[in-house]
Amino acid sequence: MFSSLRFRLPALFLAGIVLSGLVSAGIALKLFQEYTHDQSLRELKREAAGLTALYVQQTAQSYTYGGVPTDQVGPQLEQATGDRLFYVGVSIPNGPPAGLQVLPKDSVDWPALASGHTIAYEFKPPGESRTFLAVAHPLRFEAQGIVVGALVVAKAKTALRNASLTLMKFLGFALLGGLLVAGALASYLSRRITRPVLGLSKAADAIAERRYDVAVPEVRGGGEVGQLADRFRDMALRLREAEELERNFLMSVSHELRTPLTAIRGHVEALREGVVADPDARAESLDVIANEAGRLERLVGDVLDLAKLDARRFTVHQEEVDMGHLLDQAYASFGEEARRRLIDYRCDVETRPVIVTDGDRVLQIISNLLANAFRWTPDGGRVELSLAADNGSIRVGVEDTGPGIKAQDRERIFRPFWSLDNSGTGLGLTIANELAGALGGRIRLASEPDHGSRFELVLPARLSVSEARRPPRVPSLT
Repeated sequence: MFSSLRFRLPALFLAGIVLSGLVSAGIALKLFQEYTHDQSLRELKREAAGLTALYVQQTAQSYTYGGVPTDQVGPQLEQATGDRLFYVGVSIPNGPPAGLQVLPKDSVDWPALASGHTIAYEFKPPGESRTFLAVAHPLRFEAQGIVVGALVVAKAKTALRNASLTLMKFLGFALLGGLLVAGALASYLSRRITRPVLGLSKAADAIAERRYDVAVPEVRGGGEVGQLADRFRDMALRLREAEELERNFLMSVSHELRTPLTAIRGHVEALREGVVADPDARAESLDVIANEAGRLERLVGDVLDLAKLDARRFTVHQEEVDMGHLLDQAYASFGEEARRRLIDYRCDVETRPVIVTDGDRVLQIISNLLANAFRWTPDGGRVELSLAADNGSIRVGVEDTGPGIKAQDRERIFRPFWSLDNSGTGLGLTIANELAGALGGRIRLASEPDHGSRFELVLPARLSVSEARRPPRVPSLT
């Protein structure tokens, strides 16, 4: 539970809120303490000035008119203000500091007071353990008279701390309320985030069991989790397609293997049992066996080539290759099929360069492209092979008049085990495309439905000798 994302997300969220709340509360408390300290000093200064004047007035009235006794003036002022009052200075008979606790002169800055300045300070009254914040105001009995003492107005600092504690209490309640709201929000967000993640986890378990039709949860609002769900859905679709292609490949390979093996076995049994006694028939049976064995060899070679390309264990040889001669070889390999099917088979060579590449692999690519063109071109159609060079590259084109390729299928036809009619192994174009990339080139495709296709092998023109340009040669086989 504690290691789950659903727990850790709200826990980290709340931990961040608590930390930020404590830091904010500490800063607020410090600022509040400084504010209350300054505010208390200002209030004490105002009170000291007012109480000093009032003290002088009431003391004078007690002498003149027999008012409040002088020993009661101080306690009454303390009771009215709630602050402590002290006296520091010269003792006067029947006068100040009657009714006030006297402080020694060395407890304050007496020279500053004697010169008429009001001073603020902190002190502990004799016999007490509490610290007081105090303001001492000079005391005169005449407007311009000499300073005989000072009235000290003091407030215990515990009162300031009590205000800070009250603030801390309010901040604590506010933080607790914020945590409750944040906890509810974090729980909601964690459920919203972890629900699709758990759904993806279940989908991954299903895919691990080769159940690729699993429903991947939809994530509203997009974001990283939504992007992950979309990529996961694409992955499941591709795995489903890959499994289907693999199944089609196994069926195709089984058929491709079974057909020549059946023919070979039949002719071998006929030869072994002496059913075929005529020399010409025996020679024909041996030709069939040789052709079917060659067909099996090509199929196995295609599968091995694809495995090597996928494993990146493919070696490219570097040699001088006469591209004109190579094209003649590829062209001649399909001449008999063109005659038999009445296909207009042409070869257009604009230049005959000699380049540095792997000649066998280039021939294999061209042969695969021609085999694909002849497969899809109907009898009586047209197939054209061309060679050209421009802009530092060699271009070998194979054009046919087949059914063409739809836009959505142009990328799929280069996938292994995939074919438009679900027949054959679907490896020819895949191997040609991979070999082109291994040679530093690429295969381009231009096609429209019902208008044929043109595959073009583009190779870098690493020339070894000067190009010998010749007039175009357009042989035609009908």
